[in-house]
Amino acid sequence: MISSIVDRLMEANTPFRLCGGAGALASVKDRPLQVPAVYVFEATETSAISERATGPVLQRSTVDIGVVIVTENLSGTDEFAAAEDIGNLKSYVRSKLIGFMAAGADEPLQHVTGELQQAVAGTIWFEDVYTTARYIQEQL
Repeated sequence: MISSIVDRLMEANTPFRLCGGAGALASVKDRPLQVPAVYVFEATETSAISERATGPVLQRSTVDIGVVIVTENLSGTDEFAAAEDIGNLKSYVRSKLIGFMAAGADEPLQHVTGELQQAVAGTIWFEDVYTTARYIQEQL
């Protein structure tokens, strides 16, 4: 699922210079080696109780996908330039992911929430959360 989302974000004319998963994000100390960067990972999974009274168990499992965008603007001439950059990157990501059917998902991605994670030394970190679902079934 994650690799198909990464592929979607890195299609031709992407604004991102670097893309990775949870492992790549975990290895970032202060800032990514290249910006703008985007990191995609499965943040949470929540499964509903099966509503079947008989037969194999079938559960709907919602999956929240975290998408962390990192950019910077160190020009020093416009204090709002980095905010504008992050806004443009959010728009790009949302246009690519809302309604997208990721590999392994049974429902298209939907945007849930977005939140500024940090803004330090000219670098802005913003996380969007998307949700999808897949159905998991007992194997008899």
